[in-house]
Amino acid sequence: MDPKNMAKQTFDFYRSTFENAFKAMSMLQEQTQRMMDMYLDQTAGFPEEGKKAVREWVNAYKKGSQDFKKAVDESFAKVDKYFTTEEKEKK
Repeated sequence: MDPKNMAKQTFDFYRSTFENAFKAMSMLQEQTQRMMDMYLDQTAGFPEEGKKAVREWVNAYKKGSQDFKKAVDESFAKVDKYFTTEEKEKK
């Protein structure tokens, strides 16, 4: 088997694994956020400042997660471009 083809298959596996893990993590985070929102809305004694702080923390987490995903996607695109360029040069 061609080493570059094997490397491409390994890369595709890693990308797929990352995508699936990130989707699972995102679903868990969204579900946890919904539960937290319900808790905050139903808790009468919880101060508004605390609710605001929790929601800001959730938004910061979401932004960080999206930024991380964007950086990883850009890196995957660069590696994919390398393999695509290699395939074109062979032909």
